[in-house]
Amino acid sequence: MALPLESKRVMIVEDDPVFRCVLAGYLQSQGALIQEAANGIEALSLLDEFTPDAILCDLAMPKMGGIEFIKRFRERGFQTPVVVISATEEMADVANAMRLGVRDVLLKPITDLSRLQETLLSCFYPDLFESPALEKDEFIHDWELLSQDPEYAARLLKQLQPPVQQTICGCKVNYRQLTSLNNSGLVLDIAPLSSNDLAFYCLDVSRAGENGILAALMVRAIFNGLLQEQLAHQELRLPQMSTILKQVNHLLRQANLDGQFPLLAGYYHVQQQNLILVSAGLHAKIHAGDNLIQLNSGVPLGTMGSIHINQVSQRCSHWQSQIWGAGGHLRLMLTSPHH
Repeated sequence: MALPLESKRVMIVEDDPVFRCVLAGYLQSQGALIQEAANGIEALSLLDEFTPDAILCDLAMPKMGGIEFIKRFRERGFQTPVVVISATEEMADVANAMRLGVRDVLLKPITDLSRLQETLLSCFYPDLFESPALEKDEFIHDWELLSQDPEYAARLLKQLQPPVQQTICGCKVNYRQLTSLNNSGLVLDIAPLSSNDLAFYCLDVSRAGENGILAALMVRAIFNGLLQEQLAHQELRLPQMSTILKQVNHLLRQANLDGQFPLLAGYYHVQQQNLILVSAGLHAKIHAGDNLIQLNSGVPLGTMGSIHINQVSQRCSHWQSQIWGAGGHLRLMLTSPHH
């Protein structure tokens, strides 16, 4: 009789040797083939000789922690499911991991290892374990909990803001709020999709009351996943940004988040030097190479069932964009390694 995890290759990235041994022993008893690593650096070095079907990963580890490991793992183009096992109580850490596309987060201590087996089986056979109705119920439940504590939701969103300067896909990226941080209603997020492309968006949360904060947390949770899902089916890897905004608009309505949600979304492919910007309710002025482009606002998401957007596309090795609306004004700049 075949074991539940027969021949499945699982990498365990965990700095606690005792806990790592417990996990490895249990999964091997279920038929899995195991590769162990004590930190993110060691795990990355092992990928050439061991291609996992799933990864179990701690967050707090020496030399390279789980968030940085998952980020670099995704930048290499791997879509392997990752399950985080951590004792963290920081919701920001969990949210950062979820944004990088982790499959699930299990909190230590794990007293029932059969739950770990079920989580891995759901990675390997998602159609057998996922119910769209159940996912929607859980989604609505999470939002109901956040809506009951708007101060916590606002603190969580503030913790999740990106650094003002960073390097993504080899590109130097920085931004600056041009209005007082205390008064700004513009929320920015930017993250890599792979080693060659990145996505970003700017959302004005000032026109929907407490729902603006909830919408920002929801968009952060789903935006990259929607793009990666679309790009997975396109050889040229240039997304239809209008389709993404339609999906976001639909999910806002499904979550019963009333209000207007001005959103500007962007995509940049580093090697092809393709910049795509699409706006539903925010103004933008883009300096792309030697060109100056004005992007009109369109209609904010949440206003109606359909969307009315404006889009620009430009080839450039460096660009900067000023983005503004009722909630504030910011400048976002990028310089690629090919500039």
